[in-house]
Amino acid sequence: MVAGLALLAGGCTTMQKDANLVTFSTQMTGMNEVPPVSTAATGRVDAVLNRETRLFRWKATWTGLSGGATAAHFHGPAAVGANARVALGWQGALGTAHEGQATLTPEQMADLMAGRWYANVHTVAHPAGEIRGQMTVRN
Repeated sequence: MVAGLALLAGGCTTMQKDANLVTFSTQMTGMNEVPPVSTAATGRVDAVLNRETRLFRWKATWTGLSGGATAAHFHGPAAVGANARVALGWQGALGTAHEGQATLTPEQMADLMAGRWYANVHTVAHPAGEIRGQMTVRN
């Protein structure tokens, strides 16, 4: 997984430790939703932020949703157990996986680094979100 994140961040085949790269991950479940959602669905997001360029890249996967994903976003700023507005929407098709990237504003980067962003996948049955997970720094 670390090698995959390094490749995701650098887009090359050599691994070098870069002090500007910060990795994040989260496990998404219905119990993390506010209020909690009863669902067997689960998901995962792995991401890398380049603090120098503010380029944020992510890969997400999920399984067991009550129906197709209708939307997915990063929300913030919010602590665990609180809801927030959409901070960064995920563009493109949403099957059972999604990859994306965006250049964050300084404020978005500060909130992400402080643990105040969460990932959220929405469905028709759960329009406010079926699974959710708080983004956590891993390095």
